[in-house]
Amino acid sequence: MAEPPDPPKSGLEWATPAVREMQADPFANPGLFWLEKGRAIFARKSGAADRACADCHSPADLEGVAARYPVVRDGRVVNLERQINDCRQARMEADPLPLESEPMLSLALYLRSLSAGRPVDVAVDGAAEPFFERGKALYRERRGQMNLACFQCHDERAGQWVRGEQLSQGQINAYPAYLLRWSGVGSTHRRFRFCDDQRVAEPRPLGSEAYLALELYLAWRGNGLPVEAPAVRR
Repeated sequence: MAEPPDPPKSGLEWATPAVREMQADPFANPGLFWLEKGRAIFARKSGAADRACADCHSPADLEGVAARYPVVRDGRVVNLERQINDCRQARMEADPLPLESEPMLSLALYLRSLSAGRPVDVAVDGAAEPFFERGKALYRERRGQMNLACFQCHDERAGQWVRGEQLSQGQINAYPAYLLRWSGVGSTHRRFRFCDDQRVAEPRPLGSEAYLALELYLAWRGNGLPVEAPAVRR
């Protein structure tokens, strides 16, 4: 098994003081608007079954749950967004929420907030092992015109400066996060696509099996880090 960073460090450690202050201030954190939208969606009935998330789950029931995602279930990687849509289709008889849509991001952010401060605790043994191994291979795969792999920035050069920005370990304990460059909340997979663009590689589809395996591997790399929600990044 690969070795995680020792110690793992949140991207917040490389954020500017202004970004840190924005995340810490409940009156300045722009992610809170999205979180409150998610709270409303959680309580809103939907679908042919006329059910809401709150009809099956109380917020107290879900404390700490998101810190364990992604999980591997029924032979596939299930991240928080996939779990939301599984529940919507099976329990609420509702249409799935489009990935990267405001309702999906808002609800995912709200659910993550119920685990804020809890340590990431993602399991990669047993049925998860082949998906973990694929994610590890993708992390080390050179792609694009720049022939770069994730580890070259986030392992070998963490803390160094590139294009006026300090490289982090690439931890995902803060996602979905409010990114100032996007003026909105974005998912882990959108961040993967951004990195693919940066190395001039063809971005994979949101929700692709490759990105799900990579998400599982990266979540494991951050085991022990606190969930940050709502988080702010540049």
